[in-house]
Amino acid sequence: MSEITAFIDNEVKSNDIVLFMKGTPAFPQCGFSGQVVQILDYLGVDYKGINVLADADIRQGIKDYSNWPTIPQLYVKGEFVGGCDIIREMFQAGEIQSFLTEKGIVVAQSA
Repeated sequence: MSEITAFIDNEVKSNDIVLFMKGTPAFPQCGFSGQVVQILDYLGVDYKGINVLADADIRQGIKDYSNWPTIPQLYVKGEFVGGCDIIREMFQAGEIQSFLTEKGIVVAQSA
């Protein structure tokens, strides 16, 4: 396992919710990352944002790790959930809230 893969694996497994994104939760640097941040913030869940723009190895490494070509990527309890389109669709259907609750995550808001 490469150093980058080990770093990503540790982040995914040691945080309940981790978002690999362009920018930071306070300053998203792409619209797709910003949409996922808005959803997570609206739901009132704690999560860790990892800025893939800060390290090209992480940016490529997360794509290889998940076998998913785009960023952002959301992981919950070690499980890859999806990118912006999937998270937005789950949110609009009210599914992300129940998914998080089933995983033991406290959600402050429902859609």
